[in-house]
Amino acid sequence: MKFEKTLKKAKFIKRYKRFFADIEFDGEVVVAHVPNTGSMKTCLEDGAPCLVSQTDDPKRKLKFTLQMIKTKSSWVGVNTHLPNKIVREAYDEKLIPSWKKYKYARNEVKLNDKTRIDMVLGKNSILVEAKKISNIDELNATGDKFHFVEVKNVSYVLNKKAMFPDSVSTRAQKHLQEMMDLIDMGHTCEIVFTIQRNDCTSFSAAKEIDPKYAELLLKAKEKGVKISPYICSLNNKSLSLGPIHKIPFKKS
Repeated sequence: MKFEKTLKKAKFIKRYKRFFADIEFDGEVVVAHVPNTGSMKTCLEDGAPCLVSQTDDPKRKLKFTLQMIKTKSSWVGVNTHLPNKIVREAYDEKLIPSWKKYKYARNEVKLNDKTRIDMVLGKNSILVEAKKISNIDELNATGDKFHFVEVKNVSYVLNKKAMFPDSVSTRAQKHLQEMMDLIDMGHTCEIVFTIQRNDCTSFSAAKEIDPKYAELLLKAKEKGVKISPYICSLNNKSLSLGPIHKIPFKKS
């Protein structure tokens, strides 16, 4: 995925109220939007170089968005809105070998009134025909089996181990249970962890932060949910999942 414009250099000062950060840009302190709901542990260092996007949209109150920040060991992408886009791009460009057998993909399919799965892959064109499929009941009614993909963003790294989540996430816990339910229906499931940094060699659940999630992730793996941690390629012009670099999942 290419950024609309090359990201601009700035200096990170501080984050506050979760979605705001003071940055120094061209010698002036300005407020940037932080598109990340997590704690951003091991990412934020006062005075660190950062990369921001800038918009001229008059409807936007904040003209800058924090996209990446430099730690001592790596650039780190912090925009959690982008992983779904680059995973879909990886599917479209046939970068993931195990997905090549699926001719069709649909984003954002409802599992229930409160949950949408990020992407569903299938071999039947009905998956993408207009208004044919809008929820799990309609998928099951086709009689086909589908591959469900949930995408998670990872920016937390400690001692070269990437970990998720970086704060307690009951929502992520719920997603794991729902994927195990899909396995029971006869479908296949996969969690793609997009790691927006390159200073890690393995991945695990952050047991010390969210022990319930760690427990459920192991249970889901034993149930048949595929766990796929990929290191992203990132620079000031683009963010992508290719070339594919998958690292091992290890029990926390």
